[in-house]
Amino acid sequence: MSAPAPSSLAIVDAEPLPRQDEVLTEAALAFVAELHRRFTPRRDELLARRAERRAEIARTSHLDFLPDTAQVREGDWKVAPAPAALNDRRVEITGPTDRKMTVNALNSGAKVWLADFEDASAPTWENVVLGQLNLIDAYERRIDFTDPRTGKSYALKPAEQLATVVMRPRGWHLEERHLQAEGRPVPGALVDFGLYFFHNAKRLIELGKGPYFYLPKTESHLEARLWNEIFVFSQDYVGIPQGTVRATVLIETITAAYEMEEILYELRDHAAGLNAGRWDYLFSIVKNFRDGGEKFVLPDRNAVTMTAPFMRAYTELLVRTCHKRGAHAIGGMAAFIPSRKDAEANRVAFEKVKADKDREVGDGFDGSWVAHPDLVPIAMASFDAVLGEKPNQKDRLREDVSVAPGELIAIDSLDARPTYEGLRNAVQVGIRYIEAWLRGLGAVGIFGLMEDAATAEISRSQIWQWINAGVVFEHDGRPVTATADLTRELAAAELAAIRAEIGEEAFAAGKWQQAHDLLLQVALDADYADFLTLPAYDQLVG
Repeated sequence: MSAPAPSSLAIVDAEPLPRQDEVLTEAALAFVAELHRRFTPRRDELLARRAERRAEIARTSHLDFLPDTAQVREGDWKVAPAPAALNDRRVEITGPTDRKMTVNALNSGAKVWLADFEDASAPTWENVVLGQLNLIDAYERRIDFTDPRTGKSYALKPAEQLATVVMRPRGWHLEERHLQAEGRPVPGALVDFGLYFFHNAKRLIELGKGPYFYLPKTESHLEARLWNEIFVFSQDYVGIPQGTVRATVLIETITAAYEMEEILYELRDHAAGLNAGRWDYLFSIVKNFRDGGEKFVLPDRNAVTMTAPFMRAYTELLVRTCHKRGAHAIGGMAAFIPSRKDAEANRVAFEKVKADKDREVGDGFDGSWVAHPDLVPIAMASFDAVLGEKPNQKDRLREDVSVAPGELIAIDSLDARPTYEGLRNAVQVGIRYIEAWLRGLGAVGIFGLMEDAATAEISRSQIWQWINAGVVFEHDGRPVTATADLTRELAAAELAAIRAEIGEEAFAAGKWQQAHDLLLQVALDADYADFLTLPAYDQLVG
């Protein structure tokens, strides 16, 4: 297939960046423009369908497996076999594509690096373009890095010791305002995918790997079908064999949990597996059932462990589904950030991480996520103990698992209630994360955990839900109702605490008031925003 004429380029509307011409080539921009022309109209239809489905959930407070696709669930089919580079995924590290993280993640000892243009990356134009450049440089082995603050140098290990890259583009809902085609912004997903695929597909094949992707925030098998159509077209466009692309889908929305088999089926020639994306999954439950009454009120996020009955139903169904269809099942995130100063806190946290990973491998997962290189050996030990020399445990079919539709949304099966401290923590995390995001940072250490946009989403969504449900807390021996005024009081107190903590000069240099105001907007407005990153993107500089 020949590339379209240069007249159909995507148009860049941004201040020039160093070396951007290596990424924003005429041929690459033509490819992105063609993706936009062919696939954005269907993306728009699917976003409208999301809204229709949400309205149906609001009306019925109900979800079920799809009657129209029973033949898929009952059929005898498998996804394509995993390529060698993706057959052993026992530990995966996640993080943004800045230069330091690129080197550290590739060197971390993990089997896979989720190179993230989504929730761990604030989509400034610099992050979008230079993140692509960093990956190209990594594949060309020209990414040695010296930290200007510490003077420490970083260089890539030998190729056989590097993690395999699985790149995550932005979700379907986000636009890229700096790239226009046919008179409108190109969806961020097509920008991220298009630039990465165009520049690296053949390069990765030469390295013995391939263009591998994580697909975020998928809400239906129809959205997976659209991605499959994009993969088919793109492989023909650059002239590589069909089936070279591999995609792992994050099951991080409640609607996708009811369509796991259908999602794998739509992508079956390109499917690598499914992942249990915990925080976005909880956010999706709150978002979809936010007005469903008392039975759908989620307690403090830290009280919702993976052993909660409705979370067990979700993860066990995921393992069974993947292994039935020959796909990898990848577990959730260990978000702890080790402290260089507190050995006891590390010991306790490491024990929790080990217990979490032991549980996942015991349940049949083939791999799991960590957010910090120091956690790689802990997770690796848990999976090594069960897998040994085996690359995965897809032979564990988990035929003992049977999940009824109602079990996935049985929020009231968890014996926990929202607390005053939970509300305070949601306000604290929300303000601190949004402030960093507005400065261009998507992965942020807060209170010893690596937070990304998903945790900010659950924070603001729980505030919204608790207020609208009239939740009553016990605080200082008396009942306190969750209200907008109480949230404003807590937000004002947190702003004052941050000012005292970091000093007047650092406070003034940050975006703290802006973050405070934005959190209150997305947590208190009667008209609930689908994603906080939509109004936040309007305020993002760069």
